[in-house]
Amino acid sequence: MFDHFNILAPIYERVIKAKLPERLVELVDINSTGRMLDAGGGTGRVSQFFSDRVDQIVIADSSFQMLAKSKSKKGLYPVNSNSEILPFPNESFDRIIMVDALHHVYDQSKTAQELWRVIKPGGKIVIEEPDIHNRSVKLIALAEKLAFMRSHFLDGHEIKGLFSSFPADIEIYKEEHFVWVIVDKKQGEN
Repeated sequence: MFDHFNILAPIYERVIKAKLPERLVELVDINSTGRMLDAGGGTGRVSQFFSDRVDQIVIADSSFQMLAKSKSKKGLYPVNSNSEILPFPNESFDRIIMVDALHHVYDQSKTAQELWRVIKPGGKIVIEEPDIHNRSVKLIALAEKLAFMRSHFLDGHEIKGLFSSFPADIEIYKEEHFVWVIVDKKQGEN
């Protein structure tokens, strides 16, 4: 299958500029210890801003070319993997972020199950997605369909629904053209 992200990798960060994701940092709410997974993290454009905030950051992505770009960033450990089958033991991470990536995965339900499996009790999963109810995001979704990308955008409530069978506290936040779904895994829960 054609991988758009291997083609986009050389120009990705020139087109989508890296900047401190202040709202995401606030929502992730992590101290200086622990492990963080950036699922679908590509070049490390976002997770690079967490490198001084945690002990270890692992980037899991299916694009070799995107991961190659992450190697030049301090404190990031790239792992080639689809989000539907993560190569990590149960309860491996204190925090998981998935930024602008959920709409690109093959099986969003299986991805949610895997994220849940690898987050520790008391851990937090933060998913940031473009808000599909926003006009400009609808145009992006259309453009991705025309480019034969496998994109399938969900709104905040649909993302929340992916985790509704798990013992979790789930919140949805919306700002401008983004939606964040925060999944807190309760202590003592699997």
